[in-house]
Amino acid sequence: MALLQISEPGQSPDPHERKRAVGIDLGTTNSLVATVIDGQGTTLPDESGDVLLPSVVRYTEFDFIVGQAAKDEAAKDPLNTLMSIKRLMGRGREEIFSDSTFAYRFAQGDSSVPVIETAAGLKTPIRVSADILSVLAQRGREALGGELEGVVITVPAYFDDAQRQATKDAARLAGLPLMRLLNEPTAAAVAYGLDQQEDGVIAVYDLGGGTFDISILRLTKGVFEVMATGGDTALGGDDFDQAIMRWMITKLGLDPEISPEQQRECLTLARQLKEQLSDHEAAVVEYQGQQCTLEREHLNTLIDPLIQRSLLSCKRSLRDAGLSQSDIGEVIMVGGSTRIPRVREKVAELFEREPLVSIDPDQVVAVGAALQADVLVGNKSDNDMLLLDVVPLSLGLETMGSLVEKIIPRNTTIPIAKAQEFTTFKDGQTAMSIHVLQGERELVKNCRSLAHFELRGIPPMVAGAAHIRVTFQVDADGLLSVSAEETSTGVCAEVTVKPSYGLGDEDITQMIRDSLDNADEDIRARSLREQQVEAERLLEALSTALMEDGHRLLTASEYRDLETALDKLKIVHNGDDPDAIQREVNSVSQMSESFAAKRMNSNIKLALAGHNVEEFDCSSKTEAVLSETIDLQSR
Repeated sequence: MALLQISEPGQSPDPHERKRAVGIDLGTTNSLVATVIDGQGTTLPDESGDVLLPSVVRYTEFDFIVGQAAKDEAAKDPLNTLMSIKRLMGRGREEIFSDSTFAYRFAQGDSSVPVIETAAGLKTPIRVSADILSVLAQRGREALGGELEGVVITVPAYFDDAQRQATKDAARLAGLPLMRLLNEPTAAAVAYGLDQQEDGVIAVYDLGGGTFDISILRLTKGVFEVMATGGDTALGGDDFDQAIMRWMITKLGLDPEISPEQQRECLTLARQLKEQLSDHEAAVVEYQGQQCTLEREHLNTLIDPLIQRSLLSCKRSLRDAGLSQSDIGEVIMVGGSTRIPRVREKVAELFEREPLVSIDPDQVVAVGAALQADVLVGNKSDNDMLLLDVVPLSLGLETMGSLVEKIIPRNTTIPIAKAQEFTTFKDGQTAMSIHVLQGERELVKNCRSLAHFELRGIPPMVAGAAHIRVTFQVDADGLLSVSAEETSTGVCAEVTVKPSYGLGDEDITQMIRDSLDNADEDIRARSLREQQVEAERLLEALSTALMEDGHRLLTASEYRDLETALDKLKIVHNGDDPDAIQREVNSVSQMSESFAAKRMNSNIKLALAGHNVEEFDCSSKTEAVLSETIDLQSR
């Protein structure tokens, strides 16, 4: 996500003419809504004065409640009280069934998305998120005195297409006028007003209840550029609570297979221990008549492996940006889990400087979203602040040989549209299958499939003559559409990529790690497959040419020599030495040059037979003749 802070804020519009806009931080653990009042981003409280709305929904037979009241009933009614639902957004049904973290009743059926059985009926994660959003929106309407005219909702920077689409669908179900999905780390940078500095490099470390994000931003003369992003969609305070709960179960001698009700009770106590240890060296809770004491030093031992996971993501992002720790000028801490002293200590140790913690880490994202919503709705000049997102993983398509051709590299600023031309592999080919992929590896099997569609109606031509223009377009919310057009006829096909589920817990991080760990192997594999494809192309073209014209244009000896060369190429083509394949391709190409020239001359004579030269004055007619006489080398 990149921000442009171009000019000083101008005169504020007349308050009576201001449009009602809010920013919403839809969090895993807590959610907030904020707006701009007198030029300042301000979080909006409920009737009790609380700005944090626990992201918890409890469903009864006829109604539902959201927030602290629902959270208070979690231990008594765990199967109808849904928490950390953000972790389910955009995920597949099969993924959820293999994840023991969620102790809900998941409905069976053909749906690709998880469906939860509740007292109020079946609920999807999108529906639950919409119910949370509706409560926040109502808080905004009451504070601003009318219907909202613009909303910005924040998402983790590492949310993929499916997770972003699920968030947009939730906003639609809640009836919100959504203008933009904004990455959470970028929203935090907006709230901190980093435009006051002249230049520097900033790291935004965002550790919330269920997700972790790291963004590396460069500031140059008021312009923010995202150099790299990273993170983990399944790492946060919830995992710290789980680690403490597992320790409690062992410490108290409880059965590891505790009931959902006991699990909720233990998680609540684990969270209390964690929060108390942010201010004290030791903390005590009581469960079923037994006291459980945890010291901060032992807590550090329990959570260090989780903190280390976040630091590994930070190191990868630094490597992606081509920077070292000493290049970072400021570190912003975002998310409630950054209150833990051990987290701040380890982050300071990694980046070799104390992080910024002056703004409430729970509220900073909502404040940034409100400031951006205020700009987008028209209350400020568009020049005040322009935000641009980045693509988290490379996008491309499958080419011959099961290779991946990257069209939009990861960390490309969006919105973006990029096109590339492709062609046919076989003579007379009238259709092309487009396979859209996401990932950093070179082979299709190592990347994620996003969509398939077909382009039909390609004019039958010799292989390589058709021009297929494939365009990838990513909108401001990070959603992808792909179109393909045959340029000579204008026939086209397109697909909007709306996957039914997203990547798994650590899949995105793992995909980037795999691309780095297997870089040398991938380069060798790609080189081999490219040479094999080139050999297959030559084998196909030369075999067809020999069958059609070989006996007519070649002597018996020349025909046998080319057949022998083809047989040798077939054998070498199946090997694993790309250099050997390339040498044999070059050898066969050279041997076939004379045959190709004879074919071209023969075809030109046939095309011109019975015509005068004057008939071919028009360049288009000449091109038409030549297009039918493409030699083997052009194939």
